[in-house]
Amino acid sequence: MGTDQTAAAGIVSRTVTQSPEPRKHEDGRSTRRIRCPKIFFFFAIVVALRAFVVPAHAQEIAKTVADGVYTDAQAARGATAYETACAGCHRADLGGGTGPALKEQRFAQQFADKDLRTLFSRIATTMPRATPGSLGDAVYLDIVAHLLKENGFPAGAKELAADRLDGVRVLPGRAKPRPAVGDYSYVEVVGCLTANAQRTWLLTRASAPVSAAVTTAAPAAHATDAPLGTETYRLLDAMAYAPESHRGQKLYVRGLLIRVPGEQRITISAMETVSASCAQ
Repeated sequence: MGTDQTAAAGIVSRTVTQSPEPRKHEDGRSTRRIRCPKIFFFFAIVVALRAFVVPAHAQEIAKTVADGVYTDAQAARGATAYETACAGCHRADLGGGTGPALKEQRFAQQFADKDLRTLFSRIATTMPRATPGSLGDAVYLDIVAHLLKENGFPAGAKELAADRLDGVRVLPGRAKPRPAVGDYSYVEVVGCLTANAQRTWLLTRASAPVSAAVTTAAPAAHATDAPLGTETYRLLDAMAYAPESHRGQKLYVRGLLIRVPGEQRITISAMETVSASCAQ
């Protein structure tokens, strides 16, 4: 190897084997400057930005049926449509009959954690049973609004529209609070049918009045199974229901409650025998 080559090799060797002299601070500790590639700073900025940017999909599913996605007016239209087209199979209270229940546990099993379009599509393609899909999208949207209200979810300022179904997540139904009972409330009760000396028909040993839906459907099981109580109601229009044949029976009665001084009256819209005997 020539002289020049030998000298060059020595320089390379010293460069590889010798570490640079570390800098010293005033306190005597040594430190070595670390140089980071510029790409490190680029990735750091990206990570920081991702922490503040919510993906579009996450934004879509953040809205739920608890956020007021329908209006009261829409739900009222839906209630009318449901009563006509759906209550015969699913019952007026959504409790299920020949068709499945549309509230509580069954509602949660079928629709919870899915988007609202799943609920809409199921209704729009299967109801009414004899003519599925015949009501039109606007009516089906109204019925969905009614179902949401009956499952305890609040109304909002905007009506539910077809283009807003995908971004709304369905939650398990909530218990819907019953409205307070007052004068001229529509109620349901159970009690014993009796007649006084003036041949006025009374429901005695009766349960306290409970708010009921205005419907022509049969009563729900929980309503007819209610225990007797201490209330007495004068039954108006009882003669239209052949009361003599029901004397002494435990009856379910649904109708309008009228309270006057010293007396409670019910205008009967439905009456049904619960038990042939009024023994508790």
